[in-house]
Amino acid sequence: MFFKISACTLLVISALALFTSTTPVDAHSWAACIDWRFKHGKEAWGDDDGECMGFARRFPLGKGFASLDHANPGRHYQQDGDHAPACSDGEHGKDVGSNETRADPPEKAYGGKYGAMTVTSVGKKLCVRWPAKNHAEENESDKLMVLINLAKEGGKDPSQDVLTDSLVVGIPYKNCDKGPVPDERPCGGCFTVPSRAPGIYTLQWRWMLNKGEWYTSCADIKIEA
Repeated sequence: MFFKISACTLLVISALALFTSTTPVDAHSWAACIDWRFKHGKEAWGDDDGECMGFARRFPLGKGFASLDHANPGRHYQQDGDHAPACSDGEHGKDVGSNETRADPPEKAYGGKYGAMTVTSVGKKLCVRWPAKNHAEENESDKLMVLINLAKEGGKDPSQDVLTDSLVVGIPYKNCDKGPVPDERPCGGCFTVPSRAPGIYTLQWRWMLNKGEWYTSCADIKIEA
């Protein structure tokens, strides 16, 4: 009798382990690339379809696409209320995320083990890329939007209110390539760099999953003459 109970218990545990290992984990997204360049002349977001030339702050290189929710801390940052920091400081927020505050000088958040800073000019096209993280399926809302906010002045990070007033474009979150793994589907969208004087500006990638549930990523954008 003891052997039969143990065998049944083992079978249940094995089944649970198999289910857990094959079921995608629901997670939340972030900006994986700020300056995505298409390789083949068509809009596509897969690893073989383009190259990232500019990243968010302190974005680690050499990691698998869509894998940074498993980092410690995870890449995604969920703001804690309307007056939360616009960019993760690695300490505050419902999900604190990794530190995306402005460095002094800003260039210190780029290069080496981190991705490069975005360098562009007024009127050029920038394309941003993010992982779907299971939120681009048919049962997900078509109203999910990524908001791109670009500060109107250089210098320190603005408050969220100031960035909200600096909206450049809204991009449908579900603008994604098809793929067999919903968690890893690549998504993205493009916009034209608005008028700014030459300088370094805070760009914020921001999206709301549920009402009041905001996730952000921040980058420095160097706008040249």
